Amino acid sequence: MTLGGQMRQRSAFVLHVRPDRIDEYVEAHAKVWPEMLEALRTAGIRNYSIFRAGTSVFGYFESEDLAAAARYLAAQEVSARWQDAMAGLLEERVPDAGPPALPEIFRLD
Repeated sequence: MTLGGQMRQRSAFVLHVRPDRIDEYVEAHAKVWPEMLEALRTAGIRNYSIFRAGTSVFGYFESEDLAAAARYLAAQEVSARWQDAMAGLLEERVPDAGPPALPEIFRLD
């Protein structure tokens, strides 16, 4: 998919939620802070979804410039607060630069 002649970049990741905290993780994502949602939008993140499989979650999002989006979010205080709030729910804290991206092995447009 292109926007303004530029290819939209896609990214996906997997996180592992502590088994005893999965309900809290799901609830937190049902009530994401408005200022966090605005930071994601301003960063250029679009079509963002998180899916659950047991205590693992799979995230997918798109951006026209993933590196710029990551830099923007890393500089936002609300993003750091969100990561702090989620850290106790996850088996491993998400790095400040964002979750490690999964390599794409198949694509059907």
